[in-house]
Amino acid sequence: MNYPDYLKIPELLNLQKLESEKHGSTAHDEHLFIIVHQVYELWFKQILWEVNSILDLFSKEKLDEKWMDLILHRLNRVTEIQKLMVDQVGIMETMTPLDFLDFRNLLIPASGFQSHQFRLLEIKLGLQRQDRHRFSEKDFDEQLKDDEKSKVRSSEKDLSLFELVEKWLERTPFLTMKGFDFWSSFKSSVEENLQKDIQLINENPELNDTQRAKNTAMLTESLKGFQSLFDEAKYKQDQKEGTWRLSYRALHAALLIQLYRDQPVLQLPFRLLMALQDMDELFTTWRYRHAIMAKRMLGSRVGTGGSSGFKYLHEAAEKHKVFKDFVQLTTYFIPKSQIPKLPADVEKELDFYYNRAQS
Repeated sequence: MNYPDYLKIPELLNLQKLESEKHGSTAHDEHLFIIVHQVYELWFKQILWEVNSILDLFSKEKLDEKWMDLILHRLNRVTEIQKLMVDQVGIMETMTPLDFLDFRNLLIPASGFQSHQFRLLEIKLGLQRQDRHRFSEKDFDEQLKDDEKSKVRSSEKDLSLFELVEKWLERTPFLTMKGFDFWSSFKSSVEENLQKDIQLINENPELNDTQRAKNTAMLTESLKGFQSLFDEAKYKQDQKEGTWRLSYRALHAALLIQLYRDQPVLQLPFRLLMALQDMDELFTTWRYRHAIMAKRMLGSRVGTGGSSGFKYLHEAAEKHKVFKDFVQLTTYFIPKSQIPKLPADVEKELDFYYNRAQS
């Protein structure tokens, strides 16, 4: 075995075929364009490799806690790859709009819409067909080849990472604590904090009446939204309207984990929720960078795949978030000093086993 044979280097280096060269006038920057997109596809392949392994672990009938660290390790690997993907946009931006125009029209109708790996990745993470931003009233998989379309549609039948994490949260054993009504205490604390925020707005001399009314209305709306967390019927109505996606029990578990993250038993679950938010944020950042680059390169032109270019990419970046429920929960966080204190026996239950054995 040697290095070039193991890595198939000759084959790899022979995969850059310039369309401009075929048409008799080589566009220098097309070579960069091909390399960058081929590297993206390799990163998509690696992310899918990691995500598939995480899905496999989460799909087990019983999720062994010792796997949590492995799951977190692989999620962190995904986010490190994503950071590279975001940075690669900067490499692409060394190509000027005029350089791109030298070969752009030769690519029509090819576009990133036809990356079935990225579509698979979005589905496996939990982006639903009905939640996608559409253009030209077409489904997102319309431009895929038949065999790729079949893979994508088959993947939609499998449980996504979002759904598996939701089921895992629903199994959280600490939602009902003996002798301690956490939810009642927490509800009172949040309502008190939101009322204090409203009072601060009303007493702020720097705000005019319009600003004061607007800010007060926003906080009053937040208070209504918070109250739905404790009314299952109202919460399910909010779910139907798209305010929340997680189940009622799963959302409560996520809130509990984030509030009591310092408890030893909840530290790994907390880090997992943070890693999922990091992954979501980095995909959003990558989409935004892509959108800005498209604006810089194309202005108001239509994209090579027929979309509205910048407008579509920008709107999709905002809409194609999967784990946004975890971010929305921060509206209802309160200072750590005001989080209801756990009774000693409950806190002991949330400690590590070896600490309990020694006490």
